Amino acid sequence: MFLGIDTSLGTSAAVVEDDGVIVAEASSENPLGHAEVIGDLLARVVAEASAPLTHVAAGMGPGPFTGLRVGIAAARAFALGRGLPVVPVASHDAVALGILLRRALVDGLDAESARFAVVTDARRREFAYSVYDGLDDDGLPVRSVGPTLVPRDDLDRVLAELDVARVDAASVPAAMVALVGARSLAAGREVAGAEPLYLRAPDVTVGGARKRVGS
Repeated sequence: MFLGIDTSLGTSAAVVEDDGVIVAEASSENPLGHAEVIGDLLARVVAEASAPLTHVAAGMGPGPFTGLRVGIAAARAFALGRGLPVVPVASHDAVALGILLRRALVDGLDAESARFAVVTDARRREFAYSVYDGLDDDGLPVRSVGPTLVPRDDLDRVLAELDVARVDAASVPAAMVALVGARSLAAGREVAGAEPLYLRAPDVTVGGARKRVGS
C-alpha cells in the first residue's frame, strides 16, 4: 500500500495498492498554497486507506524550490513517523505513466512505442520538459531526455527538432507517483535519486562574510 505525494505543480496525495488500484486521492491545483493544504490532503487519503501503508512515494520534481521541498519534507516526515521507506519518483515520470496508461486503456492505442514530451510550466517564462519513448518491460516510462529547462519561446522549436509531440501537464497525479514507486520497487530499480530536481537555485541565499570596516 503506497502513499504518493507531489507538490511540483499543485499539491496532490493518494493511496494506491501495488497493483494500481487507487484507494483514495485528493488534490489542490493552487501552485502556491502547498504548506497550507498538504496536511489536510494527507489526513483525508490516509483515513481512507483499507490496509496499513507500507511505502511512501515522493515526487522529486522538476519543480520550483519552495513548492517542491514542501512535498518532499512531508513525505520524509510522514515516513519517519510511521517507520516506512521513501521511494523517490521523478514527477514527469508520473505524468508520463498516466498518459501511457490512458493511451492503452482508454484510447486502445499502443503505449509501448508512444513518443512524446511532458511539459510543465517552470514560471519566469521558462518550461521544463522530458521526452518519453513508451513503456519498458517493467511497465515504467522510458525517459530518454530530461528533465530539461528551456525558455518559453524556444520550446516548440526544441521539440520540433526532437520530433516529439508536446503534452502540457497542469498537475502531477499522486496516484501515478505511487504507481511508479510501486512498479520500480517490484522491479528492484531506482528511477530517481534522493536529491530534489529543483528547476533553479533558490532566490534567497546565505550571505557571505561581513566586510571589515576600517577605523
